[in-house]
Amino acid sequence: MLTRRGLAGTLLMCCALACNAAGIPTLDPVEVVESRDGLVGTADSANQGTVVRQQIEARPTYRGGEILEHVPGLIVTQHSGEGKANQYFLRGFNLDHGTDFAVSVDGVPVNMRTHGHGQGYSDLNFLIPELVGGLQYRKGPYYAEEGDFSAAGAARVRLSNALGRGIAEAGIGGQGYKRALVANSPRLGPGRLLYALELLHNDGPWSRPDDYRKVNGVLRYSQGTRANGFDVTAMAYRGKWDATDQIAKRAVDSGQIGRFDTLDPTDGGRSSRYALSAAWRRAQGERKTEANAYIVRSDLKLFSNFTYFLDDPVNGDQFEQSDRRVVSGANLEHTWAAKLGGLDVANSVGLQLRNDHIAVGLFGTRARERLATTRSDRVIETSAGVFFENVAYWTKLLRTVAGVRADYFSADVNSDTAVNSGRTTDRKVSPKLSVVLGPWAQTELYLNYGRGFHSNDARGTTIAVDPKTGDAAQRVPFLVSATGYEAGVRTAIVPKLQTSLSVFRLDVDSELVFVGDAGTTEASRPSRRTGFELSNLYSPTSWLLLDADIAFSGARFRDSDPAGSRIPGAVEGVATFTVAVDKLGPWYGSARLRYFGPRPLIEDDSVRSSSTTLVSARVGYRFSRSLRAQLDVFNLFDRQASQIDYYYDSQLRGEVAPGADVHFHPTEPRSLRASIIAEF
Repeated sequence: MLTRRGLAGTLLMCCALACNAAGIPTLDPVEVVESRDGLVGTADSANQGTVVRQQIEARPTYRGGEILEHVPGLIVTQHSGEGKANQYFLRGFNLDHGTDFAVSVDGVPVNMRTHGHGQGYSDLNFLIPELVGGLQYRKGPYYAEEGDFSAAGAARVRLSNALGRGIAEAGIGGQGYKRALVANSPRLGPGRLLYALELLHNDGPWSRPDDYRKVNGVLRYSQGTRANGFDVTAMAYRGKWDATDQIAKRAVDSGQIGRFDTLDPTDGGRSSRYALSAAWRRAQGERKTEANAYIVRSDLKLFSNFTYFLDDPVNGDQFEQSDRRVVSGANLEHTWAAKLGGLDVANSVGLQLRNDHIAVGLFGTRARERLATTRSDRVIETSAGVFFENVAYWTKLLRTVAGVRADYFSADVNSDTAVNSGRTTDRKVSPKLSVVLGPWAQTELYLNYGRGFHSNDARGTTIAVDPKTGDAAQRVPFLVSATGYEAGVRTAIVPKLQTSLSVFRLDVDSELVFVGDAGTTEASRPSRRTGFELSNLYSPTSWLLLDADIAFSGARFRDSDPAGSRIPGAVEGVATFTVAVDKLGPWYGSARLRYFGPRPLIEDDSVRSSSTTLVSARVGYRFSRSLRAQLDVFNLFDRQASQIDYYYDSQLRGEVAPGADVHFHPTEPRSLRASIIAEF
């Protein structure tokens, strides 16, 4: 029997094969999966899983993007103002703002190509946590459906079509935090109209308050079910903020500034995102078809100063990164069950199209006023990907998943420096193979192999001269390959305990990136990451849930260089432990420990970051079925630690020469947020 991967929450396993009396393959009924890792008999690897709505509701999140920390081994942090995209760490990667980790929301990609602030930029500030129905995650380049940016992993977030009841929420907390939310999904004709409006303000602990102002709106009409139905969704987000970026450690040690002070009080930014999407699903007999289309309009202006007075001792080093774009695309996938040489099989074929129409620029500024243009470009970037996957059941205890995808990319770059303009194309063919042994005794073994890729900034593929210095610049390939190998096990042999263990290796041909801060490209070296991940989910009673994950990765450059072999910022050890209680009369709550281990900050490992261990907690009380109150506490033990650390040269005001130093963004001190939630 075959059951295919599902979506988080109400998980549809709609490719299961069964033979009826006539021998004709048909689909099993829809199966509902209630836990993140209850996938024995259905998963293709030990590293994939689902997170359902109940798990998301159980723990507090300081930022909306921290929903992704439900992915075992993934760290979500921030090194600047609240409106900026989060920074991600997974499987030995400092993923910056999203490179090599693909994120989508209801089939709409979040990662931005050829972005003004960084390749793969993934801003989830438009996400309203109460609307998230669940998420599905996969790690490694083993899945034919996953394309650009997915070498380290991918997360697919699913929004709910309907809420159980309407929500009206008001929250207030320290450091200028205020939040209001109203959402409901009344019936409209034969379907549902989901609406939500979120207003949020947050200052943070900074001497120069973030003054982050966010407005989120969602409107969705849907009919039918997740197997047979359609939905049309409109989303709107606007945010504006001041920022306290990372600061030089020597400035704090000398007493020049405090931990929550800034070295440039004019940093900040504004961002907006408007999206319209539609999805259609049809399942009948042994066939299933899914299609979606989308158009997204996004805008970002970001003002940053990481080196202070290193380049310009008079005006300072602040710069503006500007990115305006329209992203449009469509996805189509068809799955059908069949017989092949007497074997039960399921085949999937898909098409993924995307076009980015981009206006991107880098400017020198002082107090957000433009002084000079480093470069300004218009880029049209287009991609097409096709994939095929075959799942074959050789015996009751052996199945294989074989797939291949082919991707084609093209870009037209029109630069204000004529010699940096041009057209470029590239293509990749990526084979995939998984062998699954089992299940027996509620246990499966997995062997996985796959090739994947990430795209580089299109401006780096046509560059001829450094726009800042006029020196000759090195071009980079458009698409960079990654090759992964993995062995794993998943078991539910212990009652009420779900456990998965995987050991992996991932080779990246070249970590070539376009450096948006400088307007040039840098070609780093080929790399290798090896590691393991252990994930556990235990529910001994109806009122208690325990979640414990640990991961370790070693990241090294594969070539020889006197500078050293360590990859700066590469995450090593990660561990989380969560306990959640519910159904204890009117009380409910949770507590979570998150360990973010030390990391090398330069290639020879002579400078390392410290580890960061934080504890958050929630306690709630239900006054009635329709009214409850809850209190969230972040950094419960008020630890002084870093959200992120870097090591580079900078020059403070008054210094006669630059200095190499650790630059860090501190964790926020202990903060409380109280909310009243009414359901109607």
